[in-house]
Amino acid sequence: MEIALSLIGGLVLLVLGGEFLVRGAVRFAERIGLSPLLIGLTLVGFGTSTPELVTSVEAALEGSPGIAIGNIVGSNIANILLILGMSALIFPIAVSQSALKRDGVIMVGAAMLLAVVSPLMVLGPFVGAAFVAMLIGYVTYAYLQERSGTGDHTAAFERGEAVEGLVEHKGQEHARLPAADIAISLAIALAGLVLVIFGGSFLVDGAVKLAAAMGISETVIGLTIVAVGTSLPEMVTSVIAAMKRQADVALGNILGSNIYNILGIGGITALIAPTAVPAEIIARDNLVMVGVSLLLVALAYTGYRIGRREGVALIAGYVGYVALIWPK
Repeated sequence: MEIALSLIGGLVLLVLGGEFLVRGAVRFAERIGLSPLLIGLTLVGFGTSTPELVTSVEAALEGSPGIAIGNIVGSNIANILLILGMSALIFPIAVSQSALKRDGVIMVGAAMLLAVVSPLMVLGPFVGAAFVAMLIGYVTYAYLQERSGTGDHTAAFERGEAVEGLVEHKGQEHARLPAADIAISLAIALAGLVLVIFGGSFLVDGAVKLAAAMGISETVIGLTIVAVGTSLPEMVTSVIAAMKRQADVALGNILGSNIYNILGIGGITALIAPTAVPAEIIARDNLVMVGVSLLLVALAYTGYRIGRREGVALIAGYVGYVALIWPK
């Protein structure tokens, strides 16, 4: 019971805290006059990754690399096979060729980069700084392309749109909030941050205890229970986007999330708490992550559409993956 309360309570605090953090930060940004585009690409994009970030950093600091790295790799696998599969079941996803060539290639490249670096060195400050620099470069590129108004939206923008509904604000000025609201906005964001920190601590503690109680590796728990739990915000936003028949937004949310997970969460975790990638992730799960990333690009590239049959196949693939890694 204690383990269940720790896991469930941690997930609830992570989700609620992430929501408060994003909403409070966005209101504050609106108050000081930041553009909807910049808000979507930065505050919303990074804010929705806070549950994964805090959980991975907390696990790395506590000496649980299986949970820290498993959370990142497992989230990327779940995003593609489980969450995108669910979204495609709700409404088939049409894929923009130019967006696929750009963001799909970046997602695959980030996955391959992690797979190549993992067996060669500890994920320490040098790797972390390089990953974060790459993410800053990608977000800067996305911002410049969106400002130019040419071409398809980037995955980074689609991710912000999925959460904040930026399509409704594009081309408009945000309503200026009364000056008194700035304190409320900051208080909401701070409260969200506190909830996320406590939630991450509870989740990691529960995951470590669950692994010990069940006699299985922390890596398996990180790749499955922790990864799916911290991916709940992506699941909710992608499913809602699919229900609204904004399937392109659902896909962009997943592509953007996977890029942020590796370059942002992996990079910041490496900067704060250098971590060696567990051997089983190097030998198996990194390769699965690269494989499903390539599969997504191949599925979309062949027909520029991910239909319900593909959605069923993706979900079945996730069930098979969990069955493969879960101890018998």
